[in-house]
Amino acid sequence: MGAEEFPSLLPKKEGQTRPLVVGLQPSALLDHVARVDWDLLDSIPGDRGGSQQVQIAELEYILSEVNTHILPLPEDVTSIRTIAGGSVANTVRGLSAGFGISCAIVGACGDDEQGKLFVSNMSCNGVNLTRLRMKKGPTGQCACLVDALGNRTMRPCLSSAVRIQADELTREDLRGSKWLVLRYGIFNLELIHTAIRIAKLEGVLVSMDLASFEMVRDYKAHLLHLLENGMVDLCFANEDEARELMRGKAQTDAEAALNFLAANCQWAVVTLGPKGCIAKHGKEVVRVGAVGETQATDATGAGDLFASGFLYGMVKGLSLEECCKAGVCSGGSVIRDLGGEVRPENWRWMFQQMHLQGLSVPDLMKN
Repeated sequence: MGAEEFPSLLPKKEGQTRPLVVGLQPSALLDHVARVDWDLLDSIPGDRGGSQQVQIAELEYILSEVNTHILPLPEDVTSIRTIAGGSVANTVRGLSAGFGISCAIVGACGDDEQGKLFVSNMSCNGVNLTRLRMKKGPTGQCACLVDALGNRTMRPCLSSAVRIQADELTREDLRGSKWLVLRYGIFNLELIHTAIRIAKLEGVLVSMDLASFEMVRDYKAHLLHLLENGMVDLCFANEDEARELMRGKAQTDAEAALNFLAANCQWAVVTLGPKGCIAKHGKEVVRVGAVGETQATDATGAGDLFASGFLYGMVKGLSLEECCKAGVCSGGSVIRDLGGEVRPENWRWMFQQMHLQGLSVPDLMKN
């Protein structure tokens, strides 16, 4: 069975037929997010706090154990959530739902129940799905296990998931957009290179996230080649990824990583968790602290939603410091609940924080 595109599930905004931001996520992904005890985390293979791919049998075992290892949460916080996931999906969903920026996602989705849930969640949040190909086969799934401190351990299962191939991408997928959002991944290198090449042909800027410290550690040579080609315009890294990127160098701190990234990209950002972020563009360097005083319920999606806010600032032509402020506000909004999707009450919290930071509230909140 060949691929087919989903029809548009949302009316187009008047006077606008092209999304400003297009996210490339090769495989649609459904996240199963739960806050669990240390016993379960200690019983699964791989580094705690990171992301390591598993086979379907391993994923099913982990999910079967979740209910007996659930940690209690406040009454207004759900203990388990099943939602559309993946770093890129989180970012474009945040841009659309929270900031009113027109977004689309390019990728492939299975014709199973998980695929239907992915489509429903993304479309309800305003993301254009006309570039999402539906294929016969399973949709990717991920166990997102959150510990008592709010740190998350990811175990994605993508080995048999349907995915978009490099030769399926077309210039039409990116035409008329301003930004392409993608995530580094060794298994998608051909697709990434193709997408970047098309983006450059169409005059679209490229934003890339470094994915995980394991991905940087294990496949650094490919990453360095990608960065040093100068085709990535904006790069996001967290502290762990920055440390792995600079391992073996004389300096391995976040500032050193920022300088390295900025030497190869127009804009570079290193997120620092509760300490905020640092960013560089040309000779300009800014440091912005985190906002609010909320203890993280779940760090899942914090970097993805930071990217949503930062890209919102880029689309709106804000200064580097203002982009960072929007980023820390949006990143702070998602850690207040489980999963990478922001609830309405937490969007309201974010708008309050943006106001306190002297930022304009997105137009959608003025309607």
